[in-house]
Amino acid sequence: MPPVYLDHAATTPLDPRVMEAMQPFFGAQFGNASSVHALGRQARFAVEAAREKAAALLGVEPGGIVFTSGGTEANNMALASAQGLLTCAAEHESVLRSAEALHALGRPVCVLKPGEQGAARIEDIVQALDSEACAGVSMASVLHANNETGALSPVRDMAAACGERGLLFHCDAVQTAGYGMVPAADLVTISGHKFYGPKGVGALIARAGVDVEPLMRGGRQERGRRAGTENVAAIVGFARALELAFEEKAFRTRHAEAMRDRLRDGVRAACGQRVRMVTPPDSDAAAPHILGVVVPPVEERPVDGEMLLLNMDMENICVSAGSACTSGAIEPSHVLLAMGLDRDTASAFLRFSVGLRTTEEAVDRAVEALDRVLRRMIPRALAP
Repeated sequence: MPPVYLDHAATTPLDPRVMEAMQPFFGAQFGNASSVHALGRQARFAVEAAREKAAALLGVEPGGIVFTSGGTEANNMALASAQGLLTCAAEHESVLRSAEALHALGRPVCVLKPGEQGAARIEDIVQALDSEACAGVSMASVLHANNETGALSPVRDMAAACGERGLLFHCDAVQTAGYGMVPAADLVTISGHKFYGPKGVGALIARAGVDVEPLMRGGRQERGRRAGTENVAAIVGFARALELAFEEKAFRTRHAEAMRDRLRDGVRAACGQRVRMVTPPDSDAAAPHILGVVVPPVEERPVDGEMLLLNMDMENICVSAGSACTSGAIEPSHVLLAMGLDRDTASAFLRFSVGLRTTEEAVDRAVEALDRVLRRMIPRALAP
């Protein structure tokens, strides 16, 4: 029996329609987009056509699209020029590590505690922006949807609050772009492999008038904002994947919500008090595809999160846990710790994330597998 893949928040399978669009650039149209001969001009035309397509979908000028290697690079690029930063402790590691780098340069950095489900709160943002503690901050950076709990932050209100105070607002929309949910902001990050495009390509979207400083130097590619030979095939695939995401956003959202809700209901019925949901129950407050679950300690004994994940893998269910440290061991999710969960609970975390090809049968298999795993790992007295 094939594995059940419920890790779409980590990466999605390449859409065959995207591969079809990319195929010519692996073969006959192999030119360097910086070359002036015919093959180079073909490649340049393909890159600029992809840029124009993405810009039209996102409602920005083509010059506002900077193609990158993915979301991490785009986040680093967005924050590199900030003279001071306001962000949230539940952000993606690429933002938090960038914040640390800014702090090391002597720039002011303010890091807020998230709400109980991982989203930043507008009242906290406003209060911080008006406080002396955040004096000198020039930018705020907030995830649209938390990549571990799926909780949505009110980024439209946050962008408005920053604009009123003359600050830039950056939003990491990596988890929501695949559902046509790309908020208006000064700077927005998206990544192709999260919406059935190729790995290794993303974009930083800059509002007109917002300058982007290059992280890499040595060439004039991307209008002088990113040196290096363009990955033509990946850029073409990125634009085609984004186009499909917008064309199919209503269906994709409905399907993901239906599968996620079936998963949530199934886990509740099968696992009862042995688990706790960390994803907002209200669909309007969460990304449509993510369900986060923790297994609290039993009789003051923590459940081994690494064994939990390995047992699910042995059941042929592909899901994620907390971030992996350099030793390969499972570390507690920094998101859950920032939300206020104790370390023992945060250590036993599973993130399920459904996708376009997820079926009811696959969801039911995952629920049954989680029930079996928990029955093996914790006392039968807590079984529902």
